[in-house]
Amino acid sequence: MFIPISNNDPRPLYEQIFEGIKNKILTGELAPGDALPSIRQLAQDLKTSVITTKRAYFELEQQKLIVTRPGKGSFVADYDADKIASMRRAEIEQQMREIITEAKKNGVLKKELEEMFRKILEEEY
Repeated sequence: MFIPISNNDPRPLYEQIFEGIKNKILTGELAPGDALPSIRQLAQDLKTSVITTKRAYFELEQQKLIVTRPGKGSFVADYDADKIASMRRAEIEQQMREIITEAKKNGVLKKELEEMFRKILEEEY
């Protein structure tokens, strides 16, 4: 499984792995019931420690995105479309919050930000 991780990214590696797998689930690239690589295999593939990969799987389990069956492995959890849609909206909302924070840091006024948003919406929709 390919998950982009970078030592230059300020986020911890486990978080990058968590986000990578989460995104694959939210976009449908990984469907309910799909098997994930073993913790050891993914750690080897990504050249990270087993502890790092185990932490990412733990976080995925905490969010009920995957289930682990002892002796069987980890699998994408069953979920309904409403739950996934809600999670996607939450992700977008978080990204928007980060953009607003960045805009504030750079002195962009609220009105300017609104104008940028409207312009991009018109171009993209």
